[in-house]
Amino acid sequence: MAGPQDKEYLEYVAAHRGRMLRTARLLTLGDTHWAEDLVQVALTKLYVHWSKVRHEEGAASYADRILVNAFIDERRRLWRHRETATAEMLDAAPTPGPDQADRLTVLDALAQLPKRQRVAVVLRYFRDLDTATVAELMGCSQGTVKSQTARGLEKLRDLIDNPLETLERVP
Repeated sequence: MAGPQDKEYLEYVAAHRGRMLRTARLLTLGDTHWAEDLVQVALTKLYVHWSKVRHEEGAASYADRILVNAFIDERRRLWRHRETATAEMLDAAPTPGPDQADRLTVLDALAQLPKRQRVAVVLRYFRDLDTATVAELMGCSQGTVKSQTARGLEKLRDLIDNPLETLERVP
């Protein structure tokens, strides 16, 4: 039987899992399975520390930081081999929303950003977090967040405005 602590945790998960999953999908460029893995890692680590975190104000911040760290650290894990994406997704139903061509253009441009720049751009502009919060989540200074965001936005503009010109410069 679940105690009051477990009940609070389950309520937290019900309220915040969707937000975490949306962020993870952006970070993973739409890779739903990888995004689910990242959210699962974050929620598992949050549960382990729930008794300490629930008394503090920052459960959401703590969970977001775990999510960001799990994403950034992913490339350090040599045992994980990413599957290659194909043009069509067989198990995903189409969702109404923005123009799919624009969505794919943005995801392709995000894919070409280094991970820290991608994290900064996603958290600042898709999650609408301030620089102090992003700096805390990334474990760096606000100046680093600003420079990573500026570089990321500049590269995104180049990639979206001149996709062929940018590709020609890549070695």
